[in-house]
Amino acid sequence: MTDVYGTEKRSAVMRRVRGRDTTPELTVRKALTKLGARYRLHRKDLPGSPDIVLPGRRLALFVHGCFWHGHDCARGARVPKQNRDYWVGKVGRNRARDERAREALAGLGWRVATVWECELKDKAGLEGRLRHILNAPSSHGRPKADPGDPS
Repeated sequence: MTDVYGTEKRSAVMRRVRGRDTTPELTVRKALTKLGARYRLHRKDLPGSPDIVLPGRRLALFVHGCFWHGHDCARGARVPKQNRDYWVGKVGRNRARDERAREALAGLGWRVATVWECELKDKAGLEGRLRHILNAPSSHGRPKADPGDPS
């Protein structure tokens, strides 16, 4: 089966996929601002360069696209028919990289949470989850990972 776009068109489409300031990330940032949270963006000095960092709370947030990071929802479970082996490997590598970053951040005493693209459909649910993440206590002075985080 051939690619309906063709190689050149597919390459152009993939080049346009952004890694920062995406619509999901902007949605989460807007919700955090509404909750009064102060944050920094894309801290390259932290493992995994978290999308959103709340330094005073030692909280690192990752905003992940379900497809790109292999979430267990309908969109995340979808595997393209074209170049299937490449995409299975790509998503697997992304998941492994995400896990390494989470472990490294936790080892440095940071709380880590992931907000999934599919969670953004329910604005009230997103705001409630973010409120819970922001207010979650840390144990013994060492922050912990978000218990509701499915990743």
